[in-house]
Amino acid sequence: MDNTEAKKYPIGQFQQPEKISDQDLDRYIKTIKDFPGKIKHLVENWTNEQLDTQYRTNGWKVRQLINHLADSSMNSYIRFKLALTENNPTIKTYNEQQWAELQDSFNIDIKPAMQTLKGVHKRWVFELKALTNKEFESTYHHPDQNRDISLRESLAFCAWHCDHHFAHIDQLRKENNW
Repeated sequence: MDNTEAKKYPIGQFQQPEKISDQDLDRYIKTIKDFPGKIKHLVENWTNEQLDTQYRTNGWKVRQLINHLADSSMNSYIRFKLALTENNPTIKTYNEQQWAELQDSFNIDIKPAMQTLKGVHKRWVFELKALTNKEFESTYHHPDQNRDISLRESLAFCAWHCDHHFAHIDQLRKENNW
């Protein structure tokens, strides 16, 4: 992996597991549960200058990334709820890049995004822990990927997504000795 790829995918690109066991689900749920506290601990004492640093060349600023994580978590949680209450609903996609350029991602303090992460993840984990194996097989249709995605698969991706972006910020911290 060259340096550009390593910066873009510090933990590697997402690889959909062929089989997701109950132990895997438990691990993914723990990642979702622990993520808000983990990210808060990482950036809670950062200055505005640090938050306005790009985590890689041509990448988002850390502030945008934190707001993206809140946006992504809200969308993922809603997709889970739709899949649990409707028969294979087609989800609404969104342009993450354009969302990250809106003022509420670009210029606002990160505190509201951190509060959103904490609240959404708490509700999401509560629901996840209550799901049966049959409910984890519930699906939604992703129009951009033109395929049905089970909640089991989606949870694997969501856990990777948390770790992926945490690694971006942690890598920046290490590079700058923050």
